Amino acid sequence: MQIQESVSSVEINPLNLSKAILASQDYLLSLQYPDGYWWGELESNITLTAETVLLYKIWGTDTTLPLHKIETYLRRQQNKQGGWELFYGDGGEISTSVEAYMALRLLGVSQEDPALIRAKNFILSKGGISKTRIFTKFHLALIGCYDWRGIPSIPPWIMLLPNNFFFNIYEMSSWARESTVPLLIVFNEKPVFQINKDFTLNELYTEGIKNVKYILPSNKNWSDIFLILDKVFKWSRKNNLVPFYKKSLQASERWILNHQQESGDWGGIMPPMVNSLIAFRVLNYDVADPCVQRGFEAIDRFSIEEKETYRVQACVSPVWDTGWALRALVESGLNPDHQALVKGGEWLLNQQVLDYGDWAIKNSQGKPGGWSFEFKNRFYPDIDDSGVIVMALHGVKLPDENRKQAAINRCVEWIATMQCKPGGWAAFDVDNDKNWINEIPYGDLKAMIDPNTADITARVLEMLGSCGLEIDGDRVQKALTYLDKEQEADGSWFGRWGVNYIYGTSGVLSALAVIAADTHKPQMEKAVNWLVSCQNTDGGWGETCWSYNDPSLKGIGVSTASQTAWALIGLLDTGKALGTFATDAIKRGINYLLASQTAEGTWEEAEFTGTGFPCHFYIRYHLYRHYFPLMALGRYNYLSSQM
Repeated sequence: MQIQESVSSVEINPLNLSKAILASQDYLLSLQYPDGYWWGELESNITLTAETVLLYKIWGTDTTLPLHKIETYLRRQQNKQGGWELFYGDGGEISTSVEAYMALRLLGVSQEDPALIRAKNFILSKGGISKTRIFTKFHLALIGCYDWRGIPSIPPWIMLLPNNFFFNIYEMSSWARESTVPLLIVFNEKPVFQINKDFTLNELYTEGIKNVKYILPSNKNWSDIFLILDKVFKWSRKNNLVPFYKKSLQASERWILNHQQESGDWGGIMPPMVNSLIAFRVLNYDVADPCVQRGFEAIDRFSIEEKETYRVQACVSPVWDTGWALRALVESGLNPDHQALVKGGEWLLNQQVLDYGDWAIKNSQGKPGGWSFEFKNRFYPDIDDSGVIVMALHGVKLPDENRKQAAINRCVEWIATMQCKPGGWAAFDVDNDKNWINEIPYGDLKAMIDPNTADITARVLEMLGSCGLEIDGDRVQKALTYLDKEQEADGSWFGRWGVNYIYGTSGVLSALAVIAADTHKPQMEKAVNWLVSCQNTDGGWGETCWSYNDPSLKGIGVSTASQTAWALIGLLDTGKALGTFATDAIKRGINYLLASQTAEGTWEEAEFTGTGFPCHFYIRYHLYRHYFPLMALGRYNYLSSQM
């Protein structure tokens, strides 16, 4: 078997390895903020910046933005085919391209501009506006460039459904819930804001504006019942027969106000921030209202302004980045009580979420104690961040070790209560897995729920095994059984939050290695063989985002630093646990990282290796290309004597 290789023609120069680790450590330490945290950019596609332009235009505050820098940014992001990409190298995506075109037109760029002529040709070749996603059509409807008749209805009275009803807003994922509640106001009021006189995007309708059919697409299956319901909802709204209409909108407004963080944002992500501010505009809030002002200030904090460009991030990730940075530095040999690690660890302790959030609606047993992704997000701590932070804190030595251990214990107790019935863990909620919700017309991104996943389940198990922690009952066995069921026939595991099967497989291997190596050797060997089989000829690993659309592309893609590191970490952890390493593959992977490291001590990576919504939204975490390779080099350095 491939994992039994013990002799390798590939050798690692120990001096080069040590120099690479030291350079990488120095570079990562140089990125630490004075308060102790690390924070890298979350790069995504241009839609968030385009929607920010739309939002500010709707409020009439666009002159407060550096509009010329936004125009420059959008122009630079256009690809040679004329479109704008969902992820690096995808050739262009229609909804993304329409929103970029919309933003440039709102910024005053003529449709006769060469860039927009190229964009129009690209968009028309893909079917035009009628082929875009629901949210793109919604944004266009706000400014009269699409008819509200083609937008799905969302009955406002769902706000009043009790929490124990088979469907209520808490059966939606946290991100869908935060985005949907404000849209209950917007979708039912159907506003059209006149931005510029005679402003249209009629040139982007392939069939011609007079021939557009404002109908929702049929799936030709049971889910078409939602199309019938949509007609009923629209008829009732048109005839003012929506039950509890005013009360429902008032409940939505209260929910939005109650869920605005002290930092001004909603849920720590841009879509609900934009939607909530649009809802405030529909409700005729004054632009000087404190809630409105805080919302715009939050968007400003999500923005990156440089000398020539301005762009908006989907989210900010200081807790996540700090946890991984600490782990990478410790595992690469930095003393656990190094002052930088102490500062980072103490900063993390102060970020622990001790408030009851939305998760408590379906979890009446748990007490708060997790960590969130962002600077502040008291409603939505998540399991993945929490697992990473526990492992990071476990690895550092702090002045008050008792406080650290108490924080860890509290978090582990909370995580235990968040286990889903199938045995795994999800991101933000427990048993948020009603698949039929993804079939409603409004949910065309297929991201309306937050079910348990292999990668997050693996994170929890790795946390328990690597830190010597325990949870009650048979929870671990249930989780292992869940992972067994999720393993693919070829040995891989799906990656929900990272691209894709390389991410998922590596995470599960690291978990099994520290908690169930004696009972899961066959599963681990099969997974290792799959990882080795998809190693590239240059020694690295890579996987395209297209593998979410087409599983036959799993494990296939140009080599990247982060994905190579993930594969190596999984292989190294398995080798340590089973006593048999895939030596040749590991050494070739290490040599790839050594050869591709820059003079600064980091790595270049243009590809998007983070996942927001599979098939629909991807992220390029700018620090992934640094702390994951450092972690892989550190683990190899520690284990190399055993190979």
